[in-house]
Amino acid sequence: MQRRSFLKKAGLGAVAGTAAVAAPAFAQANPKVSWKMTSTYAPSLPPLFGAAQTFCKMVEEASNGQFSIRLYPAGEIVPGFGVMDAISNNTVECGQTASYYYYGKDPTFCFDTAVPFGLNTRQMNAWMLEGDGLKLMRELFAPRHIVNFPMGNTGTQMGGWYRKPINTVADLKGLKMRTAGFAGEVLSRMGVVPQQIPPGDIYPSLEKGTLDAVEFVGPLDDEKLGLYKVAKYYYYPGWWEGSAQVSLYVNDSAYNSLPKPYQTALALASTYAGMQMTANYDAHNSEALRRLVAKGAVLKAFSRDVMDEAFKTSNQVYKEFCDKNATFKKVFDNYMAFRDDVVPWFRIAEGSYDGYIGIALADAQKHASQKK
Repeated sequence: MQRRSFLKKAGLGAVAGTAAVAAPAFAQANPKVSWKMTSTYAPSLPPLFGAAQTFCKMVEEASNGQFSIRLYPAGEIVPGFGVMDAISNNTVECGQTASYYYYGKDPTFCFDTAVPFGLNTRQMNAWMLEGDGLKLMRELFAPRHIVNFPMGNTGTQMGGWYRKPINTVADLKGLKMRTAGFAGEVLSRMGVVPQQIPPGDIYPSLEKGTLDAVEFVGPLDDEKLGLYKVAKYYYYPGWWEGSAQVSLYVNDSAYNSLPKPYQTALALASTYAGMQMTANYDAHNSEALRRLVAKGAVLKAFSRDVMDEAFKTSNQVYKEFCDKNATFKKVFDNYMAFRDDVVPWFRIAEGSYDGYIGIALADAQKHASQKK
């Protein structure tokens, strides 16, 4: 469906019950509003920053130009990791970020983005929209004067780039690695020295040797950062990010001052922009991965030894946090109960289907090559 068609069919007039209202009457009924929006990301990462651009454009078009949002990349108004505070303080009215960057404020925020061995993208959408996810996250953000909206997901991420092979848990000892959120806590228990570095500083740090390893997103973004040039071993899966939800933060006072049609515009635009982000990754990661391998990237799976140790360590950290943080435990219990309920179904249906298609394609390619 084309975006303009979507706006005509699902725009403010239809949602608010005023589909037949002409543009001039709409303009009279709804005030002129101008907001500023900051992002953790920059234009050099099109799927991420592009979602914010789509969001702003859709809000303006849906409101017939009455509600405009000017978007600022990371660093132009506030640093990339300063989005939460900027929204809380109403420095800007809204922002785009990932909640696990604010792990230091409260590890519970990570549930809004990703936690180790958590939900995949479709499961996350289900928890947010059909489970208790959005309700719990709104409760979590309310004391910080933030109304949050899901605005995209990267899908399951890669396990990162390493200068040397990681064959066993012992190979992780002393490794200086760029990672974010909960992953850093778990990896530190496994011997890694985690570093939280904004996207724009990742390549220089790896090139200079300040870092030994880097995890960011996946092939599409990693290729643009050029990480393969300085660390050739590319591991999967990113067990700390079975999915990674990106969020729209809106200052609650700014949000509550909006007419209802404008509030609806935010919800519609963030949903569509988020769908576009996920589609972008799903459509283009495979071709980016092929290019990376052609350029010398060595694709490797984490060993069962590493995966088992990561799973065990993650559960130990979860228990520690649940024992000392009641809010964390409340969200954890709900999130993991949802995961444990839906994973068997996904394994039966999605897992078996995807697994067979993968085997069938591999067999077909093998037979085709033998005939040559």
